[in-house]
Amino acid sequence: MIQSMTGFGKHVIQLSTKKITIEIKSLNSKSLDLNARIPSAYREKELELRRTIANSLERGKIDFGLYIENTGGETSSFVNEGVVRQYMQQLGNIVPGNEMGLLEIAMRMPDTMKTEREDINPEEYLVIKDTLSKALEEINTFRTEEGKVLEADFLARLATLNDLLGQVAAMDPDRLLTVRERLEKAVSDLKTELDANRFEQELIYYLEKYDITEEKVRLKNHLDYFGSTLKSDDSNGKKLGFISQEIGREINTIGSKANFAPMQQLVVQMKDELEKIKEQMLNVL
Repeated sequence: MIQSMTGFGKHVIQLSTKKITIEIKSLNSKSLDLNARIPSAYREKELELRRTIANSLERGKIDFGLYIENTGGETSSFVNEGVVRQYMQQLGNIVPGNEMGLLEIAMRMPDTMKTEREDINPEEYLVIKDTLSKALEEINTFRTEEGKVLEADFLARLATLNDLLGQVAAMDPDRLLTVRERLEKAVSDLKTELDANRFEQELIYYLEKYDITEEKVRLKNHLDYFGSTLKSDDSNGKKLGFISQEIGREINTIGSKANFAPMQQLVVQMKDELEKIKEQMLNVL
């Protein structure tokens, strides 16, 4: 079963004095591109958290955010009194005013707050890892649901391609007859110069160049292989991409050999369906 690379997961846990929130968003990407926003107190755990995310999500452009909010009145931030007083004094020299007004302006200036670095609480970190696990479950569920939508679209387009291939196979005898008549007409002047056997041999030689039997068989095999890969246990976006390239190669060859307007019209429709598959393929994990 395929998965989409697009997804979103969020999980929140409320502790006695803190609220821990983890958000994970993913978009499509050829490789893993992980952007992390983590409080400075947990920077030393960033590599471990990144590994956990990479092992679960494998591929995609990932935005990961860890947010810790104090809700119990505790804070590690303090007013930097010396800096605030200096700001107020300088502001008072420029524009005299009441102290409350100067204080309000001064508190908006840089470095008015100082933060004491907190040590990592082992129990709190266990809660963070559990929250991350829950958020990863949510985003993977999201990816799986999106994958079902993609799979349904792929199967519908595969059915269309198989139908078009059937139409190509059905008109192939008429195409070869038309091509043969066209060749015979084009080289009719040579009949007087060549014996009948030699002329027939030359005609067969050129007709073989227009034969698409192998291309039809290979295209059918590739379409079947694409369908079976969709049903595999793992999501194989890159593998499906390779198969779609082979499908395109056979369709292009049929188009170049067709030399028959009705069949070339079918080839154009097949290319259009395949192009839509390739566009959606960019989202597959």
